[in-house]
Amino acid sequence: MEGCETVEREVDRVTTKIRNVQNIFSREANKLCDQLNILRKEFGEVVDENYVLSNDQSSILLETMSRVKNLVGRLATDHRDFHSAVSKVGKAIDRNFNVDFGTITRDGIFSGERAQILTQVVCQHLYRQGLLDIGEALCQESALNLEPKYKEPFVELHRILDGLVVRDLEPALNWAYENRQALNAQGSSLEFKLHRLAFINLIKLGPRHQAEAIHYARANFSQFVSKHEKEIQVLMGSLLYIPGTIENSPYSYLFDSALWDDIHETFIKDACARLGLSVDSPLAVCFQAGCIALPALLNICQVMQARQVTNIWSGKDELPIEIDLGKEFHYHSIFACPILRQQASETNPPMRLTCGHVISRDALHKLASGNK
Repeated sequence: MEGCETVEREVDRVTTKIRNVQNIFSREANKLCDQLNILRKEFGEVVDENYVLSNDQSSILLETMSRVKNLVGRLATDHRDFHSAVSKVGKAIDRNFNVDFGTITRDGIFSGERAQILTQVVCQHLYRQGLLDIGEALCQESALNLEPKYKEPFVELHRILDGLVVRDLEPALNWAYENRQALNAQGSSLEFKLHRLAFINLIKLGPRHQAEAIHYARANFSQFVSKHEKEIQVLMGSLLYIPGTIENSPYSYLFDSALWDDIHETFIKDACARLGLSVDSPLAVCFQAGCIALPALLNICQVMQARQVTNIWSGKDELPIEIDLGKEFHYHSIFACPILRQQASETNPPMRLTCGHVISRDALHKLASGNK
């Protein structure tokens, strides 16, 4: 982060200098252009080919030519100064950013079966983003045969999201109705929010559709009274202002576009939970975590190289230092063995002793072998 701020300061200096020179040059150039236009107009009226400039005209012309020459010279000097300022930006980048990532990578980490897994993760990320054609092309070029179950959920998901973008609620309402039982089991309020927006859309149509809005409320809101009674009361209260200008009433917030943003996020969250998918793309999460961890890993590698202890980092499934990625990257509890000071893994899981204490399996084996 400090490196980014240093480079940003250098870039700000360059842009500020360019902006100042541009403003000064534009102002001076406009003045000279006006002066030259006046002289051209004055001399253009002369018909006599043998006309001789007066002393005043000659001095004015020479002065104008001198000003033009000085302005061009100043511009050339400032332009040369730009090169040194821009070069400082390049030096700041080289000084604060290490482009050699070879020290923190291992050869063959994505070879064999792992290469196929990586390609599958990339394809799923493309499907999540709605880039279905690109995902299909990647599968074909990499000879990856993904089952339809990997693609079909995202096709339906983006079809519904595309409808929400143009404020078409019907696809989302049909999906919510078909998955009502599962959504209720996970405590979702998606279906109610969709019906609320549909009701608000009827209110927007004016007094002629007031009866239709009441009929829609009676048909769809009764099932949500136990959980959303107050929200339904607010919606019913808004009917009093339909004959007038409801946009200027206490219920004007119902027409805020934030409700559509909320339904978009709610649908993604609940649909992913219903399909057994994470809300965020695994590839995007890994990329963000890598961006956070990369500076710390580069620094520790430089220290290890300087002290000639690079062989310390030999473990394949652990890092030489602990890196705090933030709470947003905590998806499960983490156990660190109090004896070996190592984080538990699939090959070294935590083990509970008869006394109630928990240690890693490697520590248990060492304690057992030490007591023999």
